[in-house]
Amino acid sequence: MRRFLQKPNPVFLVLLSLAGFAAGETAGAQEAAAAGFPSIERLENRDPVFKQYLADVELARGKLFGRRNSLDAQELAGYLRIYVYAAPAEGEDFFRLSARCNVPYAGLATLNRIGYAAAWKGPVLLPSMPGIFVPETPENDLEQLIASSRDKEEGVVITLPGNGGSRRFLFFPGADFSPTERSYFLNPGFRYPLRTYRITSPFGTRPSPFTGRPQRHNGLDLAAPLGTEVYPAREGTVADLGSDAVYGNYVIIAHNDNWVSLYGHLSAINVTRRSAVTRNSVIGRVGSTGQSTGPHLHFELRKNGAAQDPGKLLFKGQ
Repeated sequence: MRRFLQKPNPVFLVLLSLAGFAAGETAGAQEAAAAGFPSIERLENRDPVFKQYLADVELARGKLFGRRNSLDAQELAGYLRIYVYAAPAEGEDFFRLSARCNVPYAGLATLNRIGYAAAWKGPVLLPSMPGIFVPETPENDLEQLIASSRDKEEGVVITLPGNGGSRRFLFFPGADFSPTERSYFLNPGFRYPLRTYRITSPFGTRPSPFTGRPQRHNGLDLAAPLGTEVYPAREGTVADLGSDAVYGNYVIIAHNDNWVSLYGHLSAINVTRRSAVTRNSVIGRVGSTGQSTGPHLHFELRKNGAAQDPGKLLFKGQ
């Protein structure tokens, strides 16, 4: 653990590979492609399946936004059709896809269970009707936020087949992201891991609190009362945890795009290895274990093995 904190090493390379657990691949699209949904090869009119998809989009939008529309949510959901875009181009994003398919990106993101705006890999599901899809079991930060702010009575239960088992969603025809939901989707940055804190030591070179000699400090020290709840800075997967002579009880979380965060000096650890966490998960509590002069959280962010200044990356709002 001590070597990990000083420079990249085999242990840290393993952690980088574990970051793939949190990668934004489309959830269930591979299974859906094998479950009989019409498959689009190219987003071009010469592709007959894409041409049919656009016709279904036009029909659904007409039913949804027609001037004399008197259909309820259940009836509207009957015009929903799901297609699979089999081979997205390298680097393609939801904004271009949304424009090409004439459907809002909120529906694309929530149907595919993508928690933030980024490129993706592999097949992607395309809904023919605008709307919001809330999974039966919300997992990422965005899903939990949407589920907490929607009236379940206004949604329609739909079940999507797949060779990995069926998946149930609540579908809200015509719904779009709220301003807060849109902010989460467009700005999935890191947030401070404590609700209240005081920065006692910034990132960079500082005198060691034990020897007085200049020492590289690869994170932030956030002072807080003993036992204060510690949250992940962003959703991810617990890559490692344990006890170290320097950082005491620690938790390491792998995030998308080869980001890794570390939480040290904990008095308690509330998670297990390889468990998924969101911004609302309590992963531990502030302590003073290891080399510590008092209750505080040592927090680090690393990108591709290199320590980054959290102070420049963290969003202060909760």
